[in-house]
Amino acid sequence: MVPNGWKLTSLGEVCSGKLQTGPFGSQLHAHEYTNEGVPVLMPKDLINFRPNHGSAAKIPVHRAEDLKKHTLKSGDILFSRRGDVARFALIESDLPISLCGTGCLKATPNQTHSPLFLSYFLQKNAVRKWLEQNAVGQTMPNMNTAILAELPLMVASCREEEDKIAQILSTWDRGIATTEKLIDASKQQKKALMQQLLTGKKRLVDPETGKAFEGDWEEVLLGEISQITTGNSNREDSSLDAEYTFFDRSEDIRRSSRYLFDSEAVIVAGEGQDFVPKHFKGKFDLHQRTYAIMNFEKSVGKFLYYYIGFTRYYFLSQAVGSTVKSLRLPMFQKMPIKHPTIDEQQKIASVLTAADEELKLLEAKLTHFKQEKKALMQQLLTGKRRVSLSS
Repeated sequence: MVPNGWKLTSLGEVCSGKLQTGPFGSQLHAHEYTNEGVPVLMPKDLINFRPNHGSAAKIPVHRAEDLKKHTLKSGDILFSRRGDVARFALIESDLPISLCGTGCLKATPNQTHSPLFLSYFLQKNAVRKWLEQNAVGQTMPNMNTAILAELPLMVASCREEEDKIAQILSTWDRGIATTEKLIDASKQQKKALMQQLLTGKKRLVDPETGKAFEGDWEEVLLGEISQITTGNSNREDSSLDAEYTFFDRSEDIRRSSRYLFDSEAVIVAGEGQDFVPKHFKGKFDLHQRTYAIMNFEKSVGKFLYYYIGFTRYYFLSQAVGSTVKSLRLPMFQKMPIKHPTIDEQQKIASVLTAADEELKLLEAKLTHFKQEKKALMQQLLTGKRRVSLSS
């Protein structure tokens, strides 16, 4: 249903027919690209609905003059011509001069429509599906100006209404962008903290003495300070692996219980590419080729979790296999650990846990912003919710 005052139209109508293909290969050759000059935007440079000039190939200024008709101006919308044909970017006024590349199509909305409003409408799943379904080519999807001109759109009653809708949604985008930057900054700060705290370069204050912790860290092997096991391939098998003998329960209980373990543990997948650990407390089971590091009486579980995560390059260097990397029990047992006192471990773990909590809050905030923006787009871009216009 079309809201009062709104209308169904097409991209070709909204652009008054101003859709243009980028320069042909005969007009711009690969050997002309340089490291400096005017960016030539290709599909790979259209990131999150905005152009990425940093990743774009460039051409000398004098060649850009020869290709002047392909210059991108504020308000232009750049589409991918092949591959991911739903990929696009809005050109904004605060960006430097750039050109539409060979692999792209340029659309220039007329003055009666808001390019920013249109860029939000183009983010709808229905638009993506239409572009994908109407692309031509069996091997690789291709788009052309004739097909793109037929792209169905629904526009608001006037430019003022489109501008107001775009302004509201862009406010949420700014909040999302700011939060993403804060998350990146927090990740870098945590990385720097781990580099300092888990190597002993920075010593925290001992609350007992009011002075920084002192003394050398003890060098041990992971197998010396913990017990390490892996999941059994057959839980019902009465002959349990020798690796389970440390677990202080009778065989009958072990076989009948839903969970095999009930403790604090650092858990690491024994197969994969990154071997990122997880910290866990409570009842759990283990899959085959998953390792649990437990019963660390002289260690703090959270400290081991952070230390193993920070030094997991050890696992990457020890893993075997060409296609899928895998770890064996002895590799865990022989992992070198630099081990401060329990009190210092606890202090380090608490500082890094606080950093993680801050990250979780920011990530939850980011999720909330994205959900709110999505809900607003559903309401504002369909006219179900109208904005007030000045009289």
